[in-house]
Amino acid sequence: MVIRRRSGFPSLNAPLRIWLLASVSSIVLASLVLAILVVMLTTRTVQADALISPPVASVPPSVPAVSNAAPALTPKRTLAAQRAAMLRGIATWYGTVFNGRKTANGETFDMYGMTACHPTLPFGSLVKVVNLNNKRSVVVRITDRGYLSEGRIIDLSYGAAEKLAMTEAGIAPVALEVISRGRP
Repeated sequence: MVIRRRSGFPSLNAPLRIWLLASVSSIVLASLVLAILVVMLTTRTVQADALISPPVASVPPSVPAVSNAAPALTPKRTLAAQRAAMLRGIATWYGTVFNGRKTANGETFDMYGMTACHPTLPFGSLVKVVNLNNKRSVVVRITDRGYLSEGRIIDLSYGAAEKLAMTEAGIAPVALEVISRGRP
């Protein structure tokens, strides 16, 4: 007598299949309920009666603040000294990697142009940059945005950095003077 086997997986008994289907379904359902509870407990709707004023445009830290109130001065520092400190920092430069790419204002970046990247000044602003190591200066136009590391206040094109004689070092202490503000 020849015994023939069926091909494929051996069939499970009907009660075992029902138990397996029920356990998988209950695990999925419990996970879904738990996820909904987590979302409900972590998000709350807050209702306030106070009116919210419209957002105010941010003023870049490199532009001196104008206020009707008397300025708050830190001890042993004059207002002029505080404003001068806001306009001083470290400059870096960028060039070959970004040459020919679009800047944040839509222009094509020219690494030999007199342009710069500043985190807050409006596009088109003209800024005089003075290298504090050698007193060389250059006027650049803000065409790009970007994150600058702490202490760094401007990122210059290679051409501007070359005029300031800072390309070899890569960074230089600078002072900024905003000549004219562009349109936001």
